[in-house]
Amino acid sequence: MADVVGTRMETPTARTIRLRIPGLHGHLAGQHVDIRLTAPDGYQAVRSYSIASGGGRGALEPQELPDDELELTVEELADGEVSPYLVRGLNDGDQLEVRGPVGGWFVWRNGDSTPVQLIAGGSGVVPLMSMARAHAAAGSSAPFRLLYSLRAPFSGYYRDELAALATDQAAPLQLDYVYTRQAPPGSEAKPGRLTAEGLMQRTLPASDSPTFFICGSTPFVEAVSGWLVDAGHDPARIRTERYGGIGGTP
Repeated sequence: MADVVGTRMETPTARTIRLRIPGLHGHLAGQHVDIRLTAPDGYQAVRSYSIASGGGRGALEPQELPDDELELTVEELADGEVSPYLVRGLNDGDQLEVRGPVGGWFVWRNGDSTPVQLIAGGSGVVPLMSMARAHAAAGSSAPFRLLYSLRAPFSGYYRDELAALATDQAAPLQLDYVYTRQAPPGSEAKPGRLTAEGLMQRTLPASDSPTFFICGSTPFVEAVSGWLVDAGHDPARIRTERYGGIGGTP
């Protein structure tokens, strides 16, 4: 069982949850956990949620997290069985049944100096934020770039922290946003879906031989990974993860 030791709202529909898991000894950036809820009548529902913290860094407090703690960021789905409770009903001191951390392929490991391109669609930014935090915490020299596609500015996660990571002199994160429905006030760029041309303008070139980590809805991930292969990127360097929520094309 995991203890809930802190929460905060990231957006009107997304919440970051800090968990203390007895026996946990850290995790890899990009892993996930499974959470199981059990109703009074015995009905059970299990859902997987990406870990948002990485390399000892989380969102709720400036100091590093202990090895037995991690953070999740959960987006509420209107028809969800688990996410509405996690976002609206969970309180500090509650307990959750958790399995994990799980995963060993869609992860970034400290010590890897390969250039990395992160591409997020909506709430798909969560495991990529874990990687960005781990990269910063390690002071890694590996080039890191994040392309974050959002419907509107208010739907973005971790905005202030991402801005701070972009100015981190020790391990800077190159940050690019795409807004599909509403751009920030004063923005010269008009909102619109990501295109193959726009993707190439905002990502590391094939000549750099980057590793890609792409997370978002299935249509988003399939479109973006296809454009990258068409542009000459090595398919073996393209790692993808999909979420099951409502999502559209880039």
